[in-house]
Amino acid sequence: MSEAMKILFAEDEQALGMVVSDSLRSRGFEVDYYTDGESALKAALSHDYDVLVLDVMMPKMDGFSMAREYRKANRQTPIIFLTARSQAEDVVEGFELGGNDYLKKPFSMEELIVRVKALAGRLVNKEEIQMKECFVGKYKFDIPKQTLELNDKVKTLTHREAQVLLMLFEKRNQVLERKLVLDQLWGDDSFFNARSMDVFITRLRKYLRDDPSIQIVNIRGIGYKLML
Repeated sequence: MSEAMKILFAEDEQALGMVVSDSLRSRGFEVDYYTDGESALKAALSHDYDVLVLDVMMPKMDGFSMAREYRKANRQTPIIFLTARSQAEDVVEGFELGGNDYLKKPFSMEELIVRVKALAGRLVNKEEIQMKECFVGKYKFDIPKQTLELNDKVKTLTHREAQVLLMLFEKRNQVLERKLVLDQLWGDDSFFNARSMDVFITRLRKYLRDDPSIQIVNIRGIGYKLML
């Protein structure tokens, strides 16, 4: 990579934290490692990071509380939550607080790295390079910049939000199968991933609500349709 990505990693289990930090550094990433949410939040608000990787359960301040406080500063930096399998049902709350992705423990380093790069926008599809911008109803959708613009108001999307919107746009006025989106962007079509996708659809509806001609229709049991 031409410029090292900078990651804030917060994990209170120090053995795991050191292994993950050292492994990321050996692959060329810059890593600031913290063992509690309070000190991690101070660092996150003081420095620029490409991605935050946060354990959900941490002393002093848990990952969700940290994300909530961080998002109050209107930060667009992507957040990945790390969660034990028994905590999975709670991560939907994490998405609603501004999280972008999650990984269940135990996870592989390869999976973490792929998700970090994807959220930081370092993995770009050929179609995205060829299509620079398009119009979603009255909104100008700048794909490389990941922005929506209407009446001189610009909304910056997260990488995952932009990916979902692009897939909807490419299949506009047709049904986009939920399984296709989940397999390509989340890795599988599990019930929990489907719930997290619903959160992203809700966000996109909110972002596009100033053009009443746009609808994202839920096709029960199949997927979604972007109506223009």
